[in-house]
Order: sequence, then structure tokens, then C-alpha cells
Amino acid sequence: MEPGTVRIAVDLLGGDDAPAVVVDGALRAVRADPDLNLLLVGPSEAADAVIAALDPVDRARITVRPVRDAVRMSDHPSAAREASTVRDAVAAVRDGTADAMVSAGSTGATVTAAALGLGRWPTIRNPALVATLPAVGGPVVLLDVGGSLEPRAGILARHAVLGAAYAAVAHAIDAPRVGLLSVGTEAGKGDRARRTADPVLAAEPLPCNARYVGLVEGYDVSSGARADVVVTDGFTGNVLLKAVEGAYAMAGGPPAGGGVPRAAALLGVSGTVVVCHGAAVAADVASGIALAAHLWRHRATDQMAALLAGHAWKGHDHIIDTEVTTP
Repeated sequence: MEPGTVRIAVDLLGGDDAPAVVVDGALRAVRADPDLNLLLVGPSEAADAVIAALDPVDRARITVRPVRDAVRMSDHPSAAREASTVRDAVAAVRDGTADAMVSAGSTGATVTAAALGLGRWPTIRNPALVATLPAVGGPVVLLDVGGSLEPRAGILARHAVLGAAYAAVAHAIDAPRVGLLSVGTEAGKGDRARRTADPVLAAEPLPCNARYVGLVEGYDVSSGARADVVVTDGFTGNVLLKAVEGAYAMAGGPPAGGGVPRAAALLGVSGTVVVCHGAAVAADVASGIALAAHLWRHRATDQMAALLAGHAWKGHDHIIDTEVTTP
């Protein structure tokens, strides 16, 4: 277990089966990490279930912020502007009560609450959710997996930069290889956004000595042989991530060395935020809390922000998704 005291705010009402699975996940996380402190944001009676199940010595590591309102999965993301557990969890990070926050609730609401409550990095308009998959050749960083659903070339170019920095900082991958997900590896394959983004990424200076390897296909995400970072839009990435989950479940489990992630880090906001799968079970919530603790202990958000502050960004906001003619 990594050393260092860390305080994580947990949205008790986020997720399909909250608060029961969140309570169970919080218990697992506390018992596994003696330096972990939790701020439970939600109904007092749900938080009491965590406190009552712990040994007296561990109860001192739990604090509670009573909140009864939640953003439902069916609500519009703008509901995060109102009083709710996810908004209060973000506020705890903003005011310094917590170092990071975790929610298994509505992804749109969590992204909205984080962007409004913590602010975006100066050059990032569309925060991205990044997940790490256990590929045969080593971990593969996949983004976006649901932060921004728009498949625009400029957004894909920004995500390539974010993914390269995350792979280097969070996973210590030296000179990450970055690929753009498409339907073939030949130049000119894919839809308009991919055809436009491909030459942009080929000319984009990437941080951490990363290099663009071109277009990659779906099986490259599971093999890890061609790319350490696979870039796509949030819609495609979310569908792919859940398809991989299902495939591993049918095959009896993922490759040795790691499970399919049901938690993703939000990149591009000024704080450490982890979003768990809405259908998360207790083990998934616990792993999401562990991911948030890992990122905070390595100061991943601060390191990435510093790296990208000096990055020579191209004019991504002015990229027009026009057809690209290839020889």
C-alpha cells in the first residue's frame, strides 16, 4: 500500500445501487488502507452504517457531511448546479476539506459539478475521462470514455496530449505511444473527425517524449502492442469500455495483472476527481477510492497541469472538420 495520508470525499448516493454498494466499498477501502481518511457525503444513516462496522480505532478516520439530495441517473447534467451529494463532494475538494472525490453517480453531473466547482485547466474546454485497461502487452490508457461525447478533431487532438501526460505521470510509461482509434490503420480511414485529426496529431508536439503512431483498431486496445494511449471520443470510448468488460466476463476474466476498470479519472479540471461505473459493485467503489488516493499521493493532477502549462498547444479551437484528401 502506498504511504501518505489522504482524504477522499465519497458521494454516498451516486450509482445504481447506492447507498448500499457505496457503503460496502467505503468499508473495504478503509480496511485496506491505514492512511486513508474518508469524508462521507450523504444521509447520516448511510454514513452511520460505515462507522458502526469499523473498529473504534478506524472510526476516527471517518467524517460525515450530511446531504440528502442526489442527482439521479436520469437527470440532466445541469442538475449538478443544485444542492446534491456530488456538488458537496466537489465543494469539499475546493475548500480543502478533502484531497480528492469519488462518485459512481451520473457521469454528466459529476463532470459538470467538477468543471463548475473546481474550474478547468486554462487550455481545456472539454474535460476527458481516462481509464486504464489491462492489455496483454501492458496497461493501455483509453480516453475519452464518457467525459465529452462530441467527436470533433480539435477535441481528439487535445485528448491525445492529455493521454500522453497521464500515461507518463500516473503509470510511469516512458515515451508513451499514442494512437487514434479508427476502423483501419491506413491513412484516410474513419469518419470525418478521424480523417481530420490524423494529420493534426502527426504534427502535434506531445509531452513526455510521447510519439504519435497513427491510426489503431479496436483489438489494439486489448493487445497493447502498438499503442500505450488510445484516443477516441467519449461516446465511442464508453461503448468500447463496456464491450471489453462484457468480453472479459464471458472469457472468465481479464489478462493477468489487472481487472477491467470501473473507475476513470477526470482530466482537465483543477482537482482530483474519479468517476466510477454507474453499475459499480462494492469492489469497484473501493478500487475507485484507491485510484483517487494513488493519483493524489503522486500529485498527478498538479504534475500534469505543470506539464501542460508549458505545452506548445496548436490552434485546436480553429480546426475545421473538413474532408482530408490523402494521396
